[in-house]
Amino acid sequence: MPNPTCASQAFSLARIQGFLSNTYKSQFVRNVAVVVSGSAGAQAITMAFAPIITRLYRPEAFGLLNMFMAIVAVIMPIAALSYPIAIVLPKEDDDARGIARLSAYIALSMTVLAALVLLIAGDLIVELLHLNEIRSYIMLIPLVIVFSAWLQINYHWLIRKKQFKINARVAVLQAFLTNSAKAGIGLFSPQASVLILVYTLGSGLQAFMLSIGIKKTENGNDKDKLLCKTPLRQLAKKYYDFPMYRAPQIFLNTVSQSIPIIMLAAFFGPASAGFYSLGKGVLGMPSDLISKSLGDVFYSRITEAANSGEKLTNLILKATLGLAAVGFIPFALVIAFGPWLFGFIFGSEWFLAGEYARWLALWMFSAFINRPSVASIPVLSLQDYFLIYEILSVVLRIITLIIGFYMLKSDILAIILFSIAGVFLNTALILLTIYKSLFQANIKVA
Repeated sequence: MPNPTCASQAFSLARIQGFLSNTYKSQFVRNVAVVVSGSAGAQAITMAFAPIITRLYRPEAFGLLNMFMAIVAVIMPIAALSYPIAIVLPKEDDDARGIARLSAYIALSMTVLAALVLLIAGDLIVELLHLNEIRSYIMLIPLVIVFSAWLQINYHWLIRKKQFKINARVAVLQAFLTNSAKAGIGLFSPQASVLILVYTLGSGLQAFMLSIGIKKTENGNDKDKLLCKTPLRQLAKKYYDFPMYRAPQIFLNTVSQSIPIIMLAAFFGPASAGFYSLGKGVLGMPSDLISKSLGDVFYSRITEAANSGEKLTNLILKATLGLAAVGFIPFALVIAFGPWLFGFIFGSEWFLAGEYARWLALWMFSAFINRPSVASIPVLSLQDYFLIYEILSVVLRIITLIIGFYMLKSDILAIILFSIAGVFLNTALILLTIYKSLFQANIKVA
């Protein structure tokens, strides 16, 4: 007689092999793996250069860079009014190309407007916002805006076409080139101006490389591909919720995330802004490596699922819980040993950045696992809810910073309160999207 134990073990082994085989064959998993590999390569390069760069440039230089980035981040959402995000949604490529053209026209108009405003009232804006330290760099802002819009258009087109390999390869190459420039030039001139200029040109370089990748995958001989049968005005109206709700939401989100940098620089000096920026940047790497990669692929996947009538709640839950399992240990290590890790890796003068990171890890972990929820928002038509949510988020975060800076007079306590508010907000967003997905069957997005 066959041994029941052996038969049971064989059956279990067969099930495991079948599961692994199906997982490997899953297009979604393979796409996530491709994007993760690109992000991993880019982050590995950045981390490899980080100990060199942080020893070449002082915290004040990083503080000025991140002040510049914070100002740009606030302006960027209105560059193309968030229309590039909608490129993924239409069923027909013809409409997607129309949205890309619409995005480009809006971005060019906004860039010219920003340049005129800065030429006429740049000094006044600098004085009002107490940004004298970056006065010399404000005319680079229009250049960053147009580069960023170009990058977003190309990036989302490649997501639509599932050309994740191109995005991944370009991310790795861009990370190598920009970090090499920072380190190489920093050997001779470790100034904030070098970091800001490399940042500005880096986004343009990435957009250019993506455009080359698109041309190689498209049949450029077909002139009809350059035409859009649907009028741009009609497309703008059809996807009106992006400029009306998503652009203001992203604007408010960047404001809320930029405020700590600006307030730290104003009350405690550029070095404190540098500590915060390094801590947040290092913690953001797992987010870019895994959750953002999954979010990009998940956006394409959940759009298909909605159009085919699949249950969206299960997709959101599985992705969220999977990210929570992956991110728990790395973030827990930073909470436990943050100051010592930062002091050892980046140098003793960055010990305080590790103290910031210890508390920021709470917020960043909740942001890490909410990527599937954020990716689901356009599909679930929750742009209006998301805007209301972001308004409440900005108010709550500002209140926590005011309490920390003005009442408690402590940068650490301000960061702690800010992070706790972030945990609450991200948890609420996850619960909102799951709840809404339960009651929206047969969603069609195109």
